[in-house]
Amino acid sequence: MAIGEPSPEVKTLSRDVCKQGLTWVTATPELVTTVRAAKQFLTYVSAGPFQYAVAEALRLPDSYFADLRDDLRTKRDVLSAGLAAAGFEVYRPAGTYFVTTDIRPLGESDGFAFCRSLPERCGVVAVPNAVFYDHRDQGAPFVRFAFCKRTEVLTDAANRLKTLASGAA
Repeated sequence: MAIGEPSPEVKTLSRDVCKQGLTWVTATPELVTTVRAAKQFLTYVSAGPFQYAVAEALRLPDSYFADLRDDLRTKRDVLSAGLAAAGFEVYRPAGTYFVTTDIRPLGESDGFAFCRSLPERCGVVAVPNAVFYDHRDQGAPFVRFAFCKRTEVLTDAANRLKTLASGAA
């Protein structure tokens, strides 16, 4: 085995990870942090088989995409209005199905703590944006909510989130 060449064990692990997906890793805390970050980003990368789905989607009529755009815009607006009514500062997106919010108007500043407490407080979940920042403190007061859900689910979530503004949660 030449210097810099992976051992047979590493080659086997690499092959198995590619086939089955990484399910666990044991390493130093620094390496685990790096692996977790890489896994997070790879989760959102389209794999080869999705290329066939994209090819099929390109054959759909323009009306399909116009209807999808209109549906997502309506859902974005329902959730954005509900978040604003709950006291969040809302950053309405133009090209994603996540609404980013600032939690500081609610007297909060730690997105991780806020997101961990949110399900118990009002039965809604959010993702702390800090996980996407190189300097987590810069993203600490921002959290995001997905609106790629049924409209009635978003309406219910908006009503639940209003309890944050009233202090009931």
